[in-house]
Amino acid sequence: MCGVTLTDKEDFDLLIVGAGPAGSFAAELLARGGAKVALFDGRPAGEPKACGGGVTSKALKAYPHLLDAAGRTVSEVEMFSPAGGRVRLSLRDPFAIYSRTAFDSHLRERARSAGACIFDVRVSADFDRREGEPWTVRTRDKKSAWRGRVLVAADGANSPVARRLAGALPNSEMEVAFGYRAPLPRADEAPTVIAFLPGWVGYAWAFPRLDHVSFGIATTQDAFDHRALDELLWDFMIGYYAQREDDSAPLWSAGEQRRGAVDKKLRATAEEKLRATVDAYAARIPGLAPETWDARRVCGDGWALVGDAAGFADPVTGEGIYYALRSAELFAESFLAGRLDDYEERCRADFVRELRRASEMRERFYGEFFGAPFTSRMIDLARLLPGVRRTLRELVAGDQGYLNLKRKLARRALLPF
Repeated sequence: MCGVTLTDKEDFDLLIVGAGPAGSFAAELLARGGAKVALFDGRPAGEPKACGGGVTSKALKAYPHLLDAAGRTVSEVEMFSPAGGRVRLSLRDPFAIYSRTAFDSHLRERARSAGACIFDVRVSADFDRREGEPWTVRTRDKKSAWRGRVLVAADGANSPVARRLAGALPNSEMEVAFGYRAPLPRADEAPTVIAFLPGWVGYAWAFPRLDHVSFGIATTQDAFDHRALDELLWDFMIGYYAQREDDSAPLWSAGEQRRGAVDKKLRATAEEKLRATVDAYAARIPGLAPETWDARRVCGDGWALVGDAAGFADPVTGEGIYYALRSAELFAESFLAGRLDDYEERCRADFVRELRRASEMRERFYGEFFGAPFTSRMIDLARLLPGVRRTLRELVAGDQGYLNLKRKLARRALLPF
């Protein structure tokens, strides 16, 4: 029986609020381990999460069942510098791009098959627990309620549950992602593109899925200017489609290569088609400061945070799916071993050190390096040097961290392969 009201005597072992990758994967592993799990999915049916949907080869190798979800595997990526320089990377280990509706549904159904009880309701953050008793969570209208020994926040970067349990994150430690879902060009003319922004911290992407292209920009909250960035994103999208007609067309209209070189008619035609068909989305992504990584708690007496709700996302790229899955796995293992208090230390030992280092590196990664943006230098060198291209491939795959990135780039700049 999966339904529980306030007058029922039946309790759950865990109440997991949020059925994204972290919540659903935790629910699956816990249910398979014999725990009685309630998983709350408050997202309206069919509403996709605002996300590029890229899943690194590191995540696919760690969790090969992800390949069972309907998605597109990618073996080549085009990367652009802020000035418009381009390098094509052939990936040794492909990554995948998913519609988040399909991806999240796949993980949620795996949790259901494992025995987790899934409730398609939005619960209130007005939960409570008396000393020595289980947690009680309720629907917003307070007509239904459920009890459980452990409460888990898996409801994303804006998690109201995490705010109650661990405190709110400041706006300065949030990044913004927004974009558009747009028509898919012919399959053989829909490249995967990552382009570092001219004049801004962050990057734009074009991720072709099975039936559309996800375009987006990720940048910091503190410097966010929606109007200016939206114009930049439209410029990027129009350039993407213009390049399908003329490969020599620069991606950014403001780029140096653009001067007198691009057929304005191509761009005008692409813009007219896009304006009539795109579907907008937006989301926030955690990008924690080093001090917050040191101080923020992700578990306590009968509670835990996983995935974005815990702040587990790469502060440089915003990538969070691998960390959502890994934190869910570490949490499930800790709970099933009867050592919930070990969860936080296991996360710190496993991946938090790398994320903290990424936070320290963010300004330098998007900053100046010998008179030009570091991202420009990195791509310009990759166009010339196989060793640097190799490092970039590993960075895209999720296998190259930030702890030794510049040192490895410098060393490999001298390698012939």
